[in-house]
Amino acid sequence: MHRAMMVVSAAAMAVVMGAGSGSGVEAPGADAGEGVGAGFGERVGGGVGQEVEHGPERAPAEADVAHHGHVSLWSGRLAVRLSTGNHGPSDLTGATARLSFSEPLAVGQKLPAGCLWGGDQVVYCQSKALRADGRDSEFLLDLRTVGNPAEVSVDIATVWNGGAQDLNPDNDKHHVLVPATGDLYIY
Repeated sequence: MHRAMMVVSAAAMAVVMGAGSGSGVEAPGADAGEGVGAGFGERVGGGVGQEVEHGPERAPAEADVAHHGHVSLWSGRLAVRLSTGNHGPSDLTGATARLSFSEPLAVGQKLPAGCLWGGDQVVYCQSKALRADGRDSEFLLDLRTVGNPAEVSVDIATVWNGGAQDLNPDNDKHHVLVPATGDLYIY
C-alpha cells in the first residue's frame, strides 16, 4: 500500500473532513461514506502533520445510458413510451430520466410505478437495475394535457445514472416535437 507523509494545515483538514459523509453533500442513492470525499483515504490523521494513508483510487463505473421510444398526441391525449437501456460496459443500479413537456398536464393523473411528478410539466421515471448490454426498462405513460394543444414538445434527459461515467451522453438526451396528428414520433 502506498504511504505518503503529508503536512496538512488545519484549514485544509477541515475542508476534507467536512466534505465526507454526513456533510449533506451526498450523491443521490449513495450509501453512507459514498458521497463527496468518499474514497479519499482509508484513514485521515487527526492532527496537523500526521500521516495520511491513501487507498487505491477507484475510477467511476462506465456505462452508456440510452433512452428510446415514441410519443403520440391526439385530442389532448399524450401517449409516451420510454425505454431506458444500458449499452455497457458496466451494470447500473438504475437511471432516472426527466420528461419535460411544453404544455401543462392535467392534475390528478396516475403514473406507472417508478415514475413521479416533478410539477405540472415534468415527470421523473427511475429504471430498474440495468445490466450492461442488458434488457431495457420500459414505462408507458398515458397522459392528458390541459386543453387541446396543436402540438407538444417533449425533452427527455438522464438526471441520474447511478454515478457512472457516460462517455456517450448524446443518446440519453432527446427533443421531440409532437403535432396532434395521432402519429407515433420516434426518438
